[in-house]
Amino acid sequence: MLLSLVKIVIFFVIVAALAYGGVLLLESDGGLQLAFGGYEIALGPLQAVIAFVALLVALWIIMKVVGLALAVVKFLLGDETALSRYFDRNRERKGFEALADGMLALASGEGRVAMSKAAKAEKYLRKPELTNLLTAQAAEAVGDKRKAEETYKRLLSDDRTRFVGVRGILKQRLDAGDTDTALKLAEKAFAIKPKHVETQDVLLKLQADKGDWSAARRTLSAKLKHGAIPRDVHKRRDAVLALSEAKGILDDGASIEAREAAIEANKKSPDLIPAAVMAADNLVQNGNSKQATRILKKAWQVQPHPDLAAAFARIEPDETPAQRLKRFGALTKANTGDPETKMLLAELQIANEDFPAARRALGDLAEINPTSRSLTIMAAVERGEGGSDVVVRGWLTRALTAPRGPQWICDNCNTVHTEWAPVCGNCSGFDTLSWRQPSQSEVAMPAGTEMLPMIVGAPASADNVVSVDVDTADVVDAEIVADAPSETQDSDAKK
Repeated sequence: MLLSLVKIVIFFVIVAALAYGGVLLLESDGGLQLAFGGYEIALGPLQAVIAFVALLVALWIIMKVVGLALAVVKFLLGDETALSRYFDRNRERKGFEALADGMLALASGEGRVAMSKAAKAEKYLRKPELTNLLTAQAAEAVGDKRKAEETYKRLLSDDRTRFVGVRGILKQRLDAGDTDTALKLAEKAFAIKPKHVETQDVLLKLQADKGDWSAARRTLSAKLKHGAIPRDVHKRRDAVLALSEAKGILDDGASIEAREAAIEANKKSPDLIPAAVMAADNLVQNGNSKQATRILKKAWQVQPHPDLAAAFARIEPDETPAQRLKRFGALTKANTGDPETKMLLAELQIANEDFPAARRALGDLAEINPTSRSLTIMAAVERGEGGSDVVVRGWLTRALTAPRGPQWICDNCNTVHTEWAPVCGNCSGFDTLSWRQPSQSEVAMPAGTEMLPMIVGAPASADNVVSVDVDTADVVDAEIVADAPSETQDSDAKK
């Protein structure tokens, strides 16, 4: 109501101003005199203004007539669209103005205004490849997913906009959690534009989530081919996919193909611990222990890990503790300052019943970097040396609240995983798990592995097995089976 009143007032002010101007022109002296060809024309002030306006109108009409004449000439010369372009020029101007206003409205977050402007632009332009895209994005902005998907489907009918339509529907399906349909759409979008980086990443992620490792490797190769990733990154991620493919083949029972895939994964990335373990186990089963030893040694030099020690132990499952201690020198001589190497050597000494040597091997690790495993090893050493139950329980009690040490942690979301996986179970990040110490704020979950992984396969004798389990709530009551003389000493002391 107020706006209408303002418009009326402005209209009357303009009319009054024009009337006042006309009165001034009528009352003013002078005018305009024109002389040409022996003729002389005298115009008063008001007449001069009217003549000037008439001249402007005449010039505008002349320009329009000239433009029309040129369009007719072009049409007669064979340009069949010359006349239609001439008459549609004004419509196009209005249409592009509406399209520009719609884009600005969309950028400003005014989705409904953008949809209105897109409809107006379509009315003038009749270019659905432009207006449908604006309509779809505006519908997404206001949360009208049904209209957005319908508009994206209309884009599929044009070769120029087919990729945009497929990509738009793909995002709709991903938001709805329909990964099966999204995978098919991603494959179609990739076929249309194989160089599109975002489409490559989406397709790779969906293929990895579905466990289609061979297809994921082809997509990764395409990323390398089109320069989307560096060669070293491709090599590492291809090794991850090859390892995952090997696990899938192994589940299907094809041991030969699994061994080849695991060895390939290890060659591509020797520092990939699960690949080294799997390749070594397959080589041992095939009777090639020497090659398995080389693979594990190389991986240990890059990153000491309990799984590597366990795999190294499986190479000779029936050896004595002394033989095992000697053979494990190939590992323990590398990365001697690493906590994993120290704990491994201490555990080997415990299995060999040399508890002072185990204490020396562990050093001050239990004090400067206490973990549940290092503290448990100290409890085993104390019991082996004949320490009291109070001291042993003290170490085990500390192990309850101590950090678990390095674990498989996602670099994106910091989620702790019990075992390595190619895809993070929390954020679905690909190749984001690394073996490292979690932050203090994180809760370390049990890994479910034994504290002495290298003793697997040792002779089942009560004289040389030390069993310490801190993965359960009953850790304080864990039973440590050491050599018989220590128990005899306790019995003699009681007597």
